[in-house]
Amino acid sequence: MKKRILSAFKLPETPNDYIRLWYWTGAFLVFLILIIGGITRLTQSGLSIVEWSPIMGTIPPLSETDWEIAFDKYKQYPEYQQLNKGMNMSEFKYIFFWEYLHRLIARITGLIFIIPLLYFLYKKYFDKKQSQRAFLLLVLGLSQGFMGWFMVQSGLIDTPMVSPFRLASHLLLAFTIFGCCVWFALDLRPRYRYIITGTVDFKKWTWAFISILSVQLFWGALVAGHKAGYLYNTFPKMEGSWIPETAWILEPIFNNLVQNPATVQWVHRVLGTVLLVMVLFIFIWARYQKSGRTLGNWTGILAFMIILQYLIGVYTLLWGVPVSLGVIHQAMAMILFGVTLGFLHFIQNQYKLRKRSGKKSKASRR
Repeated sequence: MKKRILSAFKLPETPNDYIRLWYWTGAFLVFLILIIGGITRLTQSGLSIVEWSPIMGTIPPLSETDWEIAFDKYKQYPEYQQLNKGMNMSEFKYIFFWEYLHRLIARITGLIFIIPLLYFLYKKYFDKKQSQRAFLLLVLGLSQGFMGWFMVQSGLIDTPMVSPFRLASHLLLAFTIFGCCVWFALDLRPRYRYIITGTVDFKKWTWAFISILSVQLFWGALVAGHKAGYLYNTFPKMEGSWIPETAWILEPIFNNLVQNPATVQWVHRVLGTVLLVMVLFIFIWARYQKSGRTLGNWTGILAFMIILQYLIGVYTLLWGVPVSLGVIHQAMAMILFGVTLGFLHFIQNQYKLRKRSGKKSKASRR
């Protein structure tokens, strides 16, 4: 046990060790950006910086004159004119801080990606597969930077509110980058060399779970974008009804699923409950099949995570989306996504081992 703990913290030795550390660092930084982004959104700070300047924007206002210029620019846009009229300088500095920190960490993440990337290319650490993965992450990172700017622009025109669909795209891109970093890092770690009974049976269920989880992440982003969490702060019913009375008022009717805040929140509740039931089923099934300690641990962690996330979501709703719980709920979603990817990766590895073992047994019989 002691050797396992020490080996987990050993310094990188091979090129793959360095690349794996690079991936894990990327995953951590994306997680950090998610937390700061959640605070930025919940404190209504996201539209405080009205210009997109990737290089010069790194330097914040340093003098009172600089602050006055930044504040005057903010005053020209709808958020100040319609929502924050009369805001004083200290209040502006508070919202400016969170948006600035969000952008700063994003820039640092970009540098931490680019500098090792150039070093790895120079040292020829990448094989063809790793080169393709690095290029994919580069494209995703650039797309995320553009999407962040594109999202903010939607809140600077007429209505001081970013497009829920652009917010959803921005959030899902973050989860995609995080997921790629986690999966690529897991691919470079030593794998199980033995077959665990019953794991292949869980492959379809795990894929189904992660597919529904991805859909749930999209609807969670729509809940945030439409500010739907501030409505119907009761549970399990929504102001006395299982389905809100205003759920299907838009035409055509399918527009309600993505544009009606009441319906968006209802879908988010339903999907969350479906995920909870699925994981509990997987957990009980693993115990019933007596699949062994490793599989039992994985399903137990997943069950614990989904129950915890479900409860956090309920209390976030009941207490009117306080900033602390809203951020924890969003952060837990990314942790749950990462754990699910880890479980899926483990299942996939077991599937490959079984396939390889089957081929060997056939060859030996010949």
